[in-house]
Amino acid sequence: MESMGRRFRQLLQDEEYVFTGGVYSPLDAQIAERLGLKAVYMSGYSVAMANGWPDMGFLTMTEMTRTASMIAGAVGIPVIADADDRYGNALSTMRTVEEYIKTGAAGVHLEDQRFPKRCGHIAGKTVVSREEAVGKFRAAVDVRNRLDPDFVLVARTDAYGAVGGSLEEAIRRGRAYADAGVDLVWCELSTPAREPAIAFARAMRETHPHVPLAFNYSSSFKWHADPSPFLFRELGALGYKFIFITLFAAHAGMYATWNALEDLAKNQEQAQWTLEKLEAGHPTESHHVMARVDHFKEMETRYVPGAEERYRASVGFGEERG
Repeated sequence: MESMGRRFRQLLQDEEYVFTGGVYSPLDAQIAERLGLKAVYMSGYSVAMANGWPDMGFLTMTEMTRTASMIAGAVGIPVIADADDRYGNALSTMRTVEEYIKTGAAGVHLEDQRFPKRCGHIAGKTVVSREEAVGKFRAAVDVRNRLDPDFVLVARTDAYGAVGGSLEEAIRRGRAYADAGVDLVWCELSTPAREPAIAFARAMRETHPHVPLAFNYSSSFKWHADPSPFLFRELGALGYKFIFITLFAAHAGMYATWNALEDLAKNQEQAQWTLEKLEAGHPTESHHVMARVDHFKEMETRYVPGAEERYRASVGFGEERG
């Protein structure tokens, strides 16, 4: 099988920048792949919300790796997965990286927050000491090098918006994490303002010109209301080679589901009729098509005795008459 980590690394070399949206389910990832996105990001906040929790450290590594495994197994494009605060100390970090490698994901991002972590845009976050964070990243790099040298490690620092934090500390940490051997560095920013993002990128370029940066085009911000919002190509020119809108699929899904269920609560069966009309002719019109039933029908008729006869003798999607 092709290494997804190697493919993602090649994308970073070949593309001016790689952009994508955050997903939380295999179906979201499959849609992203069908629409031509070259990689996907598994958003921890989105996975937490899908399970009924905020992104405040409630989900376990087992729950996250299970989701990552299902997403990675459903698509043929690289998946970069959220691995939160690594679920413990440096030794826990080693197991975290090992378990995520088993999922088939191309790589992970790892944070320097203190447990229990929280979304980088929820107040009250704290970070571990720089020394502890470096030790944890060194442990991650050692496991990566031993088990899968192509596996991608994205180091995220939350020092900019943390208790007692600053941009200067974020820069010091970004440089230290790059020295520890990670593949990309991500500074979680607190606003969509240009200045901190530009300052961080320039500082990293001064000392680590060949280390690509990651950028969270965060759904926490109102980019459309900013007088001068970043364009992806601008971020790419600054060195932000991997750009992702962390909760893109979650926001799109929540908006659509809320509106449809509100219509159902008010209008009963009329809501279903409305939805059918809205979907008519759209690629998502048939859930059987979206679920790739025809593909599995082909597999069934190839390997399961009597399958073709059953399709001929029954009624439903995929039936054969003749």
